[in-house]
Amino acid sequence: MSKRSWSARWPGWPGTKARVAAACLIESNRRCQRLRVFWISTPLRTLGLNRESRVDIMIGTETFAQILDLGGTFVFAISGAVAGINRRLDIFGILVLSFVTGNFGGITRDLLIGAVPPSALSDGRYLLVSILAGIITFFWYAGVDKLRTPVLLFDAVGLSFFAVAGAQKALTFGLGPVMAALLGMLTGIGGGMTRDVLLTDIPHVLRSDLYAVAALAGASVVVIGHNLGVTYGISAFAGGALCFALRYLAIRRNWRLPVARWSAQGRAGIDARGEDRSG
Repeated sequence: MSKRSWSARWPGWPGTKARVAAACLIESNRRCQRLRVFWISTPLRTLGLNRESRVDIMIGTETFAQILDLGGTFVFAISGAVAGINRRLDIFGILVLSFVTGNFGGITRDLLIGAVPPSALSDGRYLLVSILAGIITFFWYAGVDKLRTPVLLFDAVGLSFFAVAGAQKALTFGLGPVMAALLGMLTGIGGGMTRDVLLTDIPHVLRSDLYAVAALAGASVVVIGHNLGVTYGISAFAGGALCFALRYLAIRRNWRLPVARWSAQGRAGIDARGEDRSG
């Protein structure tokens, strides 16, 4: 956008006393380029920054978010590979499960916010990271298995990375605070749910100790920090730490959400015991 078009839209440009918009290209691929505008009310000169520095900061934020996304992909892929090894899958099945666990949450998020094609399909690094995690786990499973409850531990780390990265990407695409937090949670739980379904397990998110709640808490911290103007690095660290702490403590101390006191199976068991006693 030229200086003249900026002046026509925002009177006073490029004066530092006026409210200035620093435009930054944050998402690009072979099909489209999106331009997002980040507002700052403080004169750039008082912050010791020029327009070029502001753009560099925003690009750094996007790079940091992508690093979290790839990190979450790696640790989630390890948890999927470990689960596949425990179920005696062959190497192909383990690699498929690694990719599914590491990427399906992000794919679902990207489809819902319109970031198509999803990053996991258009960026080869996601596939490479998933395969690398699967191969490492397949050949060095003994080392990975030395960790206490390795599937749950890696799951907690991946949940933290994905929750904060998913919330930030949803905010970048203009979603409101509530939906951004929910999409951050969905990014965190989507891969694990798909893994459990493929292994014919009841998904952890439906029965586990503070799984989705931990992801929602971490994503909410990022959203609140965004609305308060907190640097993304700080809010991402705080949100990820909160998510991991809740999940880890829930594993160690067996924290669970309330469940229904009576169920069909429970009533059937009580009735069966009553019949045995009467007989």
